[in-house]
Amino acid sequence: MDKRQAVGSWLSGPRAAAEDAGVDFGYPGQQLGLPKEGPGSIARPGRRLGALAVDWAVCVLIAYGLITHSYSQANSNWALLIFFVMSVLTVGTIGFTPGKRLFGLRVLALDTGTVNPLRALLRTVLLCLAIPALIWDRDGRGLHDRLARTVEVRI
Repeated sequence: MDKRQAVGSWLSGPRAAAEDAGVDFGYPGQQLGLPKEGPGSIARPGRRLGALAVDWAVCVLIAYGLITHSYSQANSNWALLIFFVMSVLTVGTIGFTPGKRLFGLRVLALDTGTVNPLRALLRTVLLCLAIPALIWDRDGRGLHDRLARTVEVRI
């Protein structure tokens, strides 16, 4: 085996190494019965991060305009609280936040299709802790989605 091939598979990650060994994982969302592309398919990381950035910017602006008039650590704490409330209320009722809607995303429960407020509360608590959202499975779902039994899809 060429050294470059070994380093390339290591740098490409375990998925690429497994595919080189002949293991087929399928496409993201296949295990969940979701389509490969188009509406209902797993939301890609770029869209998810873009939606999160829009939601966070909205919350910072609300905190800056309504709560305090100077940016400080207290302002970011207010922004996190506003983000928490906004996410629980919007995801728990209509299935998306303003940023998710702008990027064409929706949160669905795996078993019922609609996210109830308690499931949205669990998902948002874990999302605000940040670490669960940074641990992804091979379908591209964060740990916060896995524990809440939800999935973020394109609409």
